[in-house]
Amino acid sequence: MPPVFTVNSVQWAAWMAAFLWPFVRMLALVSTAPIFGETWVPRRVRVAIAVLLAVVLGPTLGPMPDTPVVSAGGLWIMIQQVLIGGAMGFTMRLVFAAVMAAGEYISLQMGLSFASFFDPMGGGGQTAVVSRLLNMLALLIFLAVDGHLALIAALAGSFQALPVADAPLSAQGWMFLVQSGGQVFSTGLMLSLPLVTALLTLNLAMGILNRASPQFSIFAVGFPLTLLAGIFMLELLMPRLGAFLEPRFAAGLAGMTDFVTALRR
Repeated sequence: MPPVFTVNSVQWAAWMAAFLWPFVRMLALVSTAPIFGETWVPRRVRVAIAVLLAVVLGPTLGPMPDTPVVSAGGLWIMIQQVLIGGAMGFTMRLVFAAVMAAGEYISLQMGLSFASFFDPMGGGGQTAVVSRLLNMLALLIFLAVDGHLALIAALAGSFQALPVADAPLSAQGWMFLVQSGGQVFSTGLMLSLPLVTALLTLNLAMGILNRASPQFSIFAVGFPLTLLAGIFMLELLMPRLGAFLEPRFAAGLAGMTDFVTALRR
């Protein structure tokens, strides 16, 4: 007679905890992180990726808390996992926010601040053309340097640095996340500074020329000249974009680890 496979309620609850809590953290990260969390990625694909990661990584995560899944403590653990995963994805998203900010600075200096369009891929708001271009290039560079694989590796490492538990999270981690947001403006300014400086110098030169020769129509010549100079500077910027962003991607991944480490202090 073949052996009968039986599962009791205790085993079933342990299996549910071993899958559900890691899955919630993974799904929160996949929903907010670059590449995986883009609006053009269907929700079913995000859920499928999170399920696959939970099935693969779940057996390697060690024992889970003894708290029942269907309880107030289990709900609190689930909320914590949502916050941790979402904040990790947001930390990496800050790098791309800096690229978008650089595009806004460049558009304003080139006179293309009005050249914005409805962007369903960027959340449904108005996005400058240059910002959208730089963001797409940043996503391609992120894929080229295997940033999506490094993102999954950082997610797997977060369970070692901060295991699933019902312990309260430290406020230092959230303060680290707030301080990281300030780097959006500085990084965006560093990326756009060469082009902004060149265009500002050009505008200053045209202003001096207009004062020296009042009959010179600055409005008729200034905008086309600024636009052409901006396009030329963008052409010079593109080959160096990867060298600038690769260290920022590494810093973003390191920031994810530092954030998780700060939460357990």
